[in-house]
Amino acid sequence: MIKSMTGFASVSREHKLATIGVTVRSVNHRYLDVQVRVSQLLAAQETELRGLVQRRVARGRVELAVTTRVITPPAVEIALNEPLVEALSAAVEQAHARGLAIGGLTSSDLLRFPEAMVVRELETDEASRTTIQRAVADAVDSALCELDEMRIREGGHLGADLNTRCATVADLVERLAVAAQTGEAGLVARLTNRVEELRGQSQVDEALVAQEVVRFAARSDVTEELTRLRGHLAHWSMLAASPDPCGRRLDFLLQEMNREVNTLGAKIEGTGVSELIVAAKAELEKLREQAQNVE
Repeated sequence: MIKSMTGFASVSREHKLATIGVTVRSVNHRYLDVQVRVSQLLAAQETELRGLVQRRVARGRVELAVTTRVITPPAVEIALNEPLVEALSAAVEQAHARGLAIGGLTSSDLLRFPEAMVVRELETDEASRTTIQRAVADAVDSALCELDEMRIREGGHLGADLNTRCATVADLVERLAVAAQTGEAGLVARLTNRVEELRGQSQVDEALVAQEVVRFAARSDVTEELTRLRGHLAHWSMLAASPDPCGRRLDFLLQEMNREVNTLGAKIEGTGVSELIVAAKAELEKLREQAQNVE
């Protein structure tokens, strides 16, 4: 199936316990590369979210970001930094003994030292955490559905362009087949004339000449290359119609088609062949560039 690797989706959810925001974007990549960014509240859920992405996406670099804002402020715990307070008290007593200070250490004095009081947020209770994680998983799944829809829409445009270019390559292949037949006929005529010329020379071994003619004609035969090219184009159509991701296999097919076209250029003789080869290679390069976007 022709599906683009490029896409973006964003989902926001208002839950009774938290506000959830999900953004997911994907770009071209040779393999599947998943990057997940979540808050500390969801750190234990990162593996699960990564698995959700892997079930939806086969290829591309995917960046998933999830934000959560707990609606009910978390409870806090205030603790006294006893070692610091004891050190401060001892310093005040020393100053008092030397006549450098009057009075002892008061609570107001302690509040002037931020390190004297430690304020910690208490963790969200397990039941609330589980509820929020379920809501996050649902939001991520919805965002991935939207991403998939966008990648399919983009893939439709890609597929139309790729099909047009494949049709152009198929036409060029058939024109090369005609050029090969014309070139082969010309080659046979030239060889025939040359053999007739050589027959007038008594030293020439006609059997040896005939063998060389056969070898030369065999080296110029392009039936195998044309058959493989037609097969590759048929295989391309099959992959494009399949529901499975096909980008990497299309890349491989293009490499094989380019190799066959190069061989045709080396074997086929005749006027206009070079132009056909250049045109075919140009279309294959455009196909390769577009195939880089296919999942």
